[in-house]
Amino acid sequence: MATKAASKTSEKASGDAEPVKAKKVAKPAKGHKPNALQQPLQPSAELAAVVGEEKLARGEAVSKVWAYIKENKLQNPKDGREILADDNLQKVFGKDKVTMFEMNKYLAQHLK
Repeated sequence: MATKAASKTSEKASGDAEPVKAKKVAKPAKGHKPNALQQPLQPSAELAAVVGEEKLARGEAVSKVWAYIKENKLQNPKDGREILADDNLQKVFGKDKVTMFEMNKYLAQHLK
């Protein structure tokens, strides 16, 4: 049986199967708006205290909030999914603790 298993693995290793090609992502045509995640949004005054005053995409805002959380060590050491809000984040979240899954819901309310 060992020879059959060895021959099967050598067939796979020899490259008999065709490689999988990556699909190309279609770029939006000229004049079209970017999708919802790429659209620049204005942060509220409360969120601007954390991410800055300039317009930014939703993904960039989330990244900047995470950088702020890690820089200020605001993740619960016992449960990394939980964020312990400081004064600036309490104004955004409206409470002392949120999970990382709830965070986007609160951020969406501060991006217009």
